[in-house]
Amino acid sequence: GGNSHVTLINGGIAGIVGVTCVFPIDLAKTRLQNQRHGQQVYKNMLDCLVKTVRSEGYFGMYRGAAVNLTLVTPEKAIKLAANDFFRQHLSKDGKRLTVMKEMLAGCGAGMCQVVVTTPMEMLKIQLQDAGRLATQQQKPVVMCPPKLVTSSAVLIRSFNSGPVVSAPRAVSATQIAKDLLHTQGIQGLYKGLGATLIRDVPFSVVYFPLFANLNKLGKPSPNESSPFYWAFLSGCAAGSTAAVAVNPCDVVKTRLQSLQKGAGEESYNGVLDCVSKIMRKEGPSAFLKGAGCRALVIAPLFGIAQVMYFVGIGEYIVDNSPLSLLLA
Repeated sequence: GGNSHVTLINGGIAGIVGVTCVFPIDLAKTRLQNQRHGQQVYKNMLDCLVKTVRSEGYFGMYRGAAVNLTLVTPEKAIKLAANDFFRQHLSKDGKRLTVMKEMLAGCGAGMCQVVVTTPMEMLKIQLQDAGRLATQQQKPVVMCPPKLVTSSAVLIRSFNSGPVVSAPRAVSATQIAKDLLHTQGIQGLYKGLGATLIRDVPFSVVYFPLFANLNKLGKPSPNESSPFYWAFLSGCAAGSTAAVAVNPCDVVKTRLQSLQKGAGEESYNGVLDCVSKIMRKEGPSAFLKGAGCRALVIAPLFGIAQVMYFVGIGEYIVDNSPLSLLLA
């Protein structure tokens, strides 16, 4: 289609702007979700961000952001292209899409996107959670022999010029990816694929139809588009509703994808094992850990994405650049 690369550019820019704005909140979400009862390092999102800046500097909040920034464009591209593709195929008879069909298209989009999402989040979570583990170790619970401390602090990366006690050497996302591929093959990178599917497919199923219908309410007439603040608000509302709805799956995914465990944190074999252990040891409320953070991350992300489409930055770039000659 003529507009697919436009969609791509819009999605890419929206993704990059979005990730930059909300990444620290996402970091807080990962750390809060990984905390176990009785070993809480952070009380809530703000406390987590303040402590992160204090112990790891401002860039500490952006650990793992490079992975996201690199992969967010292909991820959004796949999701949007897939959603458009399924919508076109489902509306072949010329009739308007029913909500069921909208959900089906969203479902297909969610399934395609996990190809990129799973490894991306796998790497991101290792980088985001490293600081929490370090902080947890510094608590004078048990005297650890120094050997233990350094091995799990290896994941910790320090961007500060000052000396940070717990950073013997920096490890990058590429390094973690290499190690995973080396030790566990490609499936190492796809750990938590099931949980990612259980999270992203329902998310798309809820988000896309909800957005389309909220957005319709703001249209002055069926043929005009809704005002851009309405698109933004619809994106925010649909995004945060969908995010909170699938938060339990997100907690499970974060736990399954975390390779380094703190002292006394159990490991899980698969989704069901994880769900039953969390229920047993931490109760149902644990599944809402990080839900506020997630709503705060997702709402602006989708709001911004919808506005980018609305404003049509992609069209502008394509029409006014040498790129348009290549893409034509």
